Amino acid sequence: MPILPNQDLSELERYRAIGASFVSINVGMDFNPLSQIIRVIAGFRDWLGHNADRFTLVDTVEDIMAAHSSGRLAVSFDLEGSMMLEDDLAMIGLFRDLGVRQIHLAYNRNNSIAGGCHDVDRGLTPLGREVVREINAAGMMMDCSHSSRRTSLEIMEISSKPVIFSHANVRALKDHPRNVDDEQIDACAATDGVIGLSGIGIFLGDNDISVETLMRHVDYLAERVGPRHIGFGLDFTFEALTGDLPPGENTDHWWPASLGYDLGQMRYMEPERFLDIAEALDKAGYRRDDIDAMLGANFLRVANASWSRPAA
Repeated sequence: MPILPNQDLSELERYRAIGASFVSINVGMDFNPLSQIIRVIAGFRDWLGHNADRFTLVDTVEDIMAAHSSGRLAVSFDLEGSMMLEDDLAMIGLFRDLGVRQIHLAYNRNNSIAGGCHDVDRGLTPLGREVVREINAAGMMMDCSHSSRRTSLEIMEISSKPVIFSHANVRALKDHPRNVDDEQIDACAATDGVIGLSGIGIFLGDNDISVETLMRHVDYLAERVGPRHIGFGLDFTFEALTGDLPPGENTDHWWPASLGYDLGQMRYMEPERFLDIAEALDKAGYRRDDIDAMLGANFLRVANASWSRPAA
């Protein structure tokens, strides 16, 4: 959704209509100032509150199950980057209490906490190591998408909870720095985490959003680490990404044209394609329980492990 205050989130109905149980909405990236992110969260929370007959902002895994049983779509928020923390560990708990359940530490570029995938391959800073531990303690899902290779490996080494790549693809099949290599895949699985395959064309192939191409990535992961570590995070965008870029920000800095980004031409698998994905998994011969796992139960397992917090 556009990262702008007071948005109409009615397009989420598309997920509910196909039988989805849960969706995570991005509420801020590294280029969004904190003041904007707080207003976005306030607006999203307000809209969800006024549409509680169809949608619910969740706090726990049990809330997801309750929403599903009542025909409502469960929603939580995610942050893409960590600059909005303003180097203050206390901000992590605040965002968690506002509905953020998933965070990664860099959005494509390096910052004071972590390295981004389109920058010098730098790992976590000393503060970044503290941030990972605080995210674990606060009860949020630790996400390595958009991070540098070194940062992702260091996060997965430090984290006490399973780690995810919420939306990333296989680098052996499409060589792009946003994708993950075999060492990252193995390290993620070793945490009992999940690689959520994205549906963005330039990360799947040559701007190819066919289910057949997506299935190549599924099969690769299944052979390497098994269905337990596969999910889908299609990363569908309802509006052009440039529409909510703050004034003065350089599009090419965040999405370099040299790496194939053309925001006006990038193709995205739409939510309705989940039905085609489910059918393709069945036709490929995957077992019913493995299909259920890939279509959500794997991420639910990680949420159950990650969202819990020690008793006070």
